[in-house]
Amino acid sequence: MPASTRRQPRTVPRLTRRGAALVVIGVVLAAVSLWFDLRDVLLLAFVAIAMPVVGLGYAALRMPKLAVTRAFAPVTVAAGGSTRVRLTVQNRSRRPFDGARWRDEVPSPLFVPAEQVLPGIGPWERALPSGDDTVRLDYLLRTPRRGAYPIGPLQLSLGDPFGLAVMRRAVGGERELLVTPRVTAIDGALARTAAVDGTRHSLQRRMQPNSDELIAREYRYGDPLRRVNWAATARRGELMVREEEQRGDPEARLFLDSVPGRRGDEAHRGDAPDFEFELAVEAAASLGVHLLERGYRVRLQPLEAGAPGRGEYREPGGGAALLLDDLARLPTPGTWRRRDRGDEQGRGEAGGSPGRLTAARERRAPMPGFAVLVRPSDERLAELAALRATFAPAVAVVLPTVAERWIETLEHADWRIVRIRRATELTTAFGARPMTTGAAAAREPGWAEFLAGERDAP
Repeated sequence: MPASTRRQPRTVPRLTRRGAALVVIGVVLAAVSLWFDLRDVLLLAFVAIAMPVVGLGYAALRMPKLAVTRAFAPVTVAAGGSTRVRLTVQNRSRRPFDGARWRDEVPSPLFVPAEQVLPGIGPWERALPSGDDTVRLDYLLRTPRRGAYPIGPLQLSLGDPFGLAVMRRAVGGERELLVTPRVTAIDGALARTAAVDGTRHSLQRRMQPNSDELIAREYRYGDPLRRVNWAATARRGELMVREEEQRGDPEARLFLDSVPGRRGDEAHRGDAPDFEFELAVEAAASLGVHLLERGYRVRLQPLEAGAPGRGEYREPGGGAALLLDDLARLPTPGTWRRRDRGDEQGRGEAGGSPGRLTAARERRAPMPGFAVLVRPSDERLAELAALRATFAPAVAVVLPTVAERWIETLEHADWRIVRIRRATELTTAFGARPMTTGAAAAREPGWAEFLAGERDAP
């Protein structure tokens, strides 16, 4: 979740400008009355000082009994969009409640409208599900950046009838709003090849069935119950499902740079976003979603240990939604390094965050590999170069912050370079022409076929 500048609710009442002015007037009158021995004026001074004090006590003792429920429409929204927040406020007291102002509490960088007057609420009606004891409020919430934001509680400003004192109270709880990264449509050979490759593998499994390809694995959320393997379930004592092992499994590997090149104090100052990293997250989301939609099983691996995520995503099974969910919750890169590395030594590749970059060792044929780079370290670049032989094609999406020496290192290892400055450039970045030219492009067997969408299934 992005850093928050949420204001803490006041636990003590405070004077309004009117109340503070009345206190000042009372003090001045008291001083004048004592100096000139005017007892009638002293009475006025006492009243002017006592009224704000009584107002403070009235605001402090005014305890609303309200139940608040919150809903979003839509529940999940993409960065740059908006969602409508709908609040249902019910009075749980036997006395009517009015004269308050309300505003929902949200973290930065989200914005809500200014304080508004809360309509009067009648006493609690136990016999009816909803009546005068319930009011419904709504407002439009804009979401400029991705993240998982706690929305709420409802902040009420309570005052006395004369407007001399006010107190802010928090009512209800919080509800999480998930803002996913924007997904840019990718045209060109990348999408066509994924669709053709996934279709060919599906046809191959239908035309050439093999009993060796039927395996049993543990049940995962989203698996259809018709594929439950009851024999394996009885043997293992846990729910197992049948899975056809794909020949030449259409898997793609996606690496996301965790920006270790930036110093920790510069990675994220307050609520200032790291625009380069946010652009990298959008690029990774666009690549992953479109590969999933076209038949690939995507394995996401951040370039730094400690980043959260499921690691592997597939369709059907909600892979695209799970991928966007994990990318939305991805914290600022500087916070990853503060985790205890000892907790991650025993974590496998399926967790999505091993200490070193790895590839599937048991694969017979190379798989597509994509790396989204912002400010990679020399160590990670060396690991990417060493993994080049396991990927075909191998594409590195680089941002302007990537130094030329790093780009030359990747080109020397025959990685293909895609330069982007904004997410919209992904639409045409994988067009019909190679991303690099020269001898390196000519040495890549199958690269032209990959761009043309004519690569045979392995």
